[in-house]
Amino acid sequence: MEGARHSSVRPMRNNMGGGYSGAGDSSNRTYGGYLGLHELLSLQREDENVSNDEMHFIVTHQTFELWFKQVIRELREIRDILDNEHVPESQVPKAVEHLGRVTEIFRLLASQWKVMETLTPQGFLAFRDGLGTASGFESYQMREMEIILGLEPVGRVSEMDPLGHFRKLATRSEADAAALVRLESALEETTMVSALTTWLERTPIMGSFYGTDGDSSAVEEYVSSHLAAYTNIGVEACARMEAQGVNNIEAVKARFDAASQGALDFLKPDGVVNRARAGLLFIESYRELPLLAWPRVLIDAVVELEESMVLFRTHHARMVERIIGRRVGTGGSSGVDYLDATTKYRIFGDLWGVRTILLKPELRPKLINGEIYGFAGDGAK
Repeated sequence: MEGARHSSVRPMRNNMGGGYSGAGDSSNRTYGGYLGLHELLSLQREDENVSNDEMHFIVTHQTFELWFKQVIRELREIRDILDNEHVPESQVPKAVEHLGRVTEIFRLLASQWKVMETLTPQGFLAFRDGLGTASGFESYQMREMEIILGLEPVGRVSEMDPLGHFRKLATRSEADAAALVRLESALEETTMVSALTTWLERTPIMGSFYGTDGDSSAVEEYVSSHLAAYTNIGVEACARMEAQGVNNIEAVKARFDAASQGALDFLKPDGVVNRARAGLLFIESYRELPLLAWPRVLIDAVVELEESMVLFRTHHARMVERIIGRRVGTGGSSGVDYLDATTKYRIFGDLWGVRTILLKPELRPKLINGEIYGFAGDGAK
């Protein structure tokens, strides 16, 4: 595990301006008081006579941050469900529900970039200098989301330290110092990808349960059988192509050999079976089994979430390029080039990678102990 889980600190809402405190008599509560609208709508710097274009910029980004706040809560809820030695089956649909909500939020946020594109290049340049060195990279909530999900420094652009810039900002104000403390605390928590990996590791494979006698041998046999079938696909494909007189057949054979080696490296890194990846492969391969129904839905939901985040980043990059081209970013970054690089982030790489090595149903290893999974037939093919 990547660290002991810490309960997230959730500050209590105050009752400024008649806001909602979560307790007491609600009979006199108003819409504006419940939502804290008076305070919320005073945060757009109208007293500074900002232009409509700048107001549009501020409102859009404040909206992003409000949604980020909700996303952080949802991600911790998902992580906490999975980060248990035993995850009740009844809790998996709840995790899927939260995943779906986060996915829809990011789809909504991706569409908000279209609203930003109504800002013309000249309209943005008119107030851009007022941003100084402020940059979207300073969104500590975005960094917190990435940390909770499990994005490692090695996976970031130039392997940058996500907290490096915030350590510098922390010397400027108490609010920035508090943001740094919040991020450092997040680093001590179990990540979502770690909790998911541990959950996958406990998947019963061919009726064999994690940690039981003979489990290692059963999993090894399953993985070896799958790899043999996968390698044979390439062998047969090359034989057909060679018989048909395909040009440069040696290059084709090399590609299939590389694919087979890639499958071996994925399932047996350092020569030892990775049980979490084997469990993932088993779930994806035998998706029709009743016991695996919700696990496969959860896996799909995680992939869908990450896809929505990739599209969010992609739309961001294209919006920026459309408005300011390839200027240096306000914070000194490479601008669009940096944003494009972040679209390559894959936190749940195994969930994407396993799809490369799946077999069609008739080539799968024969299912053993199918009754454990609620399968009453004579074995799946």
